[in-house]
Amino acid sequence: MRLRIAFTKGLAPRFLAALGGFTAIAAHALAAPEPVPQCPQFIEQQSVQLINTPAGWTTFVHEPLYLHGAAPMSGPPKELGELADYSEKRDKGAMVYTYKLDAPFPAGKWLSCTYGEGDQISLGMRLADNIKVCTFRQKKGPHVGENYIAINCQ
Repeated sequence: MRLRIAFTKGLAPRFLAALGGFTAIAAHALAAPEPVPQCPQFIEQQSVQLINTPAGWTTFVHEPLYLHGAAPMSGPPKELGELADYSEKRDKGAMVYTYKLDAPFPAGKWLSCTYGEGDQISLGMRLADNIKVCTFRQKKGPHVGENYIAINCQ
Protein backbone atom coordinates (compact mmCIF):
# COMPACT_ATOMS: atom_id res chain seq x y z
CA MET A 1 0.00 0.00 0.00
CA ARG A 2 1.33 3.42 -0.90
CA LEU A 3 0.30 6.68 0.73
CA ARG A 4 0.31 9.80 -1.39
CA ILE A 5 -0.17 13.33 -0.13
CA ALA A 6 -1.04 16.06 -2.62
CA PHE A 7 -0.46 19.72 -1.76
CA THR A 8 -1.80 22.92 -3.16
CA LYS A 9 0.99 25.04 -4.60
CA GLY A 10 2.87 26.85 -1.77
CA LEU A 11 1.38 24.73 1.01
CA ALA A 12 4.03 21.97 1.01
CA PRO A 13 6.94 24.03 2.41
CA ARG A 14 4.79 25.42 5.24
CA PHE A 15 3.39 21.99 6.03
CA LEU A 16 6.83 20.40 6.09
CA ALA A 17 8.20 23.18 8.32
CA ALA A 18 5.27 22.75 10.72
CA LEU A 19 5.69 18.98 10.66
CA GLY A 20 9.40 19.33 11.46
CA GLY A 21 8.65 21.64 14.39
CA PHE A 22 5.96 19.32 15.68
CA THR A 23 8.30 16.34 15.40
CA ALA A 24 10.98 18.13 17.43
CA ILE A 25 8.48 19.12 20.14
CA ALA A 26 6.95 15.63 20.26
CA ALA A 27 10.36 13.96 20.46
CA HIS A 28 11.35 16.23 23.37
CA ALA A 29 8.05 15.60 25.18
CA LEU A 30 8.21 11.84 24.66
CA ALA A 31 11.86 11.49 25.61
CA ALA A 32 12.18 9.65 28.88
CA PRO A 33 13.54 11.90 31.63
CA GLU A 34 16.87 10.89 33.08
CA PRO A 35 16.25 8.60 36.04
CA VAL A 36 16.90 10.16 39.42
CA PRO A 37 19.22 8.03 41.52
CA GLN A 38 17.84 6.63 44.76
CA CYS A 39 20.15 6.09 47.71
CA PRO A 40 20.94 2.47 48.58
CA GLN A 41 19.10 1.64 51.81
CA PHE A 42 22.25 0.29 53.49
CA ILE A 43 25.93 -0.43 53.06
CA GLU A 44 26.85 -4.08 53.69
CA GLN A 45 29.16 -4.91 56.59
CA GLN A 46 31.69 -6.40 54.15
CA SER A 47 31.97 -3.01 52.41
CA VAL A 48 33.23 -1.31 55.56
CA GLN A 49 36.92 -1.89 56.15
CA LEU A 50 39.02 -0.42 58.92
CA ILE A 51 42.68 -0.02 58.04
CA ASN A 52 45.65 1.34 59.97
CA THR A 53 44.07 0.33 63.28
CA PRO A 54 46.28 0.34 66.37
CA ALA A 55 48.49 -2.73 66.76
CA GLY A 56 46.83 -5.60 68.59
CA TRP A 57 43.25 -4.52 67.88
CA THR A 58 40.85 -6.68 65.86
CA THR A 59 38.08 -5.04 63.85
CA PHE A 60 34.50 -6.19 63.46
CA VAL A 61 31.53 -4.49 61.79
CA HIS A 62 28.39 -5.77 63.49
CA GLU A 63 25.68 -4.81 61.02
CA PRO A 64 25.07 -2.82 57.86
CA LEU A 65 25.25 0.95 57.94
CA TYR A 66 21.72 2.18 57.25
CA LEU A 67 20.71 5.19 55.20
CA HIS A 68 20.35 8.16 57.50
CA GLY A 69 20.15 11.21 55.24
CA ALA A 70 20.18 12.49 51.67
CA ALA A 71 20.46 15.92 50.10
CA PRO A 72 21.70 17.64 46.97
CA MET A 73 25.12 19.27 47.16
CA SER A 74 27.21 21.73 45.23
CA GLY A 75 30.06 19.53 44.08
CA PRO A 76 31.06 16.06 45.25
CA PRO A 77 30.50 15.14 48.92
CA LYS A 78 34.20 15.49 49.83
CA GLU A 79 33.87 19.23 49.14
CA LEU A 80 31.12 19.50 51.81
CA GLY A 81 29.01 21.78 49.61
CA GLU A 82 25.85 21.37 51.65
CA LEU A 83 22.97 23.58 50.57
CA ALA A 84 21.37 25.78 53.21
CA ASP A 85 18.44 27.06 51.15
CA TYR A 86 15.56 24.59 51.36
CA SER A 87 12.03 24.37 52.66
CA GLU A 88 10.61 21.69 54.91
CA LYS A 89 7.16 20.52 55.88
CA ARG A 90 5.54 17.59 57.64
CA ASP A 91 3.23 15.45 55.50
CA LYS A 92 1.51 12.25 56.68
CA GLY A 93 4.18 11.26 59.16
CA ALA A 94 7.07 12.16 56.86
CA MET A 95 9.33 15.16 56.57
CA VAL A 96 9.54 16.65 53.09
CA TYR A 97 12.56 18.76 52.13
CA THR A 98 12.52 20.76 48.89
CA TYR A 99 15.66 22.24 47.32
CA LYS A 100 15.60 24.70 44.42
CA LEU A 101 18.58 24.01 42.17
CA ASP A 102 18.25 26.76 39.56
CA ALA A 103 21.40 28.68 40.61
CA PRO A 104 24.74 28.04 38.89
CA PHE A 105 26.68 25.03 40.21
CA PRO A 106 30.24 25.32 38.86
CA ALA A 107 31.28 22.00 40.46
CA GLY A 108 28.03 20.30 39.38
CA LYS A 109 24.90 19.20 41.20
CA TRP A 110 25.44 16.10 43.31
CA LEU A 111 23.33 13.75 45.41
CA SER A 112 24.84 12.83 48.77
CA CYS A 113 23.53 9.79 50.65
CA THR A 114 24.76 9.53 54.23
CA TYR A 115 25.04 6.46 56.44
CA GLY A 116 25.38 5.92 60.18
CA GLU A 117 23.59 7.91 62.89
CA GLY A 118 26.11 10.73 62.60
CA ASP A 119 26.33 10.64 58.79
CA GLN A 120 29.86 9.22 59.05
CA ILE A 121 29.95 7.76 55.53
CA SER A 122 28.74 9.38 52.29
CA LEU A 123 28.01 7.99 48.86
CA GLY A 124 27.78 10.60 46.12
CA MET A 125 26.53 10.68 42.55
CA ARG A 126 26.44 13.55 40.08
CA LEU A 127 22.97 14.72 39.03
CA ALA A 128 21.98 16.01 35.60
CA ASP A 129 22.78 19.70 35.13
CA ASN A 130 19.22 20.46 33.95
CA ILE A 131 17.59 19.48 37.28
CA LYS A 132 15.88 22.54 38.80
CA VAL A 133 14.29 21.18 41.98
CA CYS A 134 14.59 18.08 44.19
CA THR A 135 12.24 16.84 46.88
CA PHE A 136 13.28 14.37 49.57
CA ARG A 137 10.50 12.58 51.49
CA GLN A 138 11.92 11.05 54.66
CA LYS A 139 10.35 8.62 57.14
CA LYS A 140 11.87 6.76 60.07
CA GLY A 141 12.97 3.20 59.35
CA PRO A 142 12.90 0.18 61.68
CA HIS A 143 16.61 0.32 62.65
CA VAL A 144 18.25 2.89 64.93
CA GLY A 145 19.14 5.93 62.84
CA GLU A 146 17.63 4.47 59.63
CA ASN A 147 15.42 6.56 57.36
CA TYR A 148 13.51 5.70 54.24
CA ILE A 149 14.07 8.46 51.69
CA ALA A 150 12.23 8.89 48.39
CA ILE A 151 13.89 11.31 46.00
CA ASN A 152 12.12 13.16 43.22
CA CYS A 153 14.01 15.62 41.02
CA GLN A 154 12.80 17.58 38.00
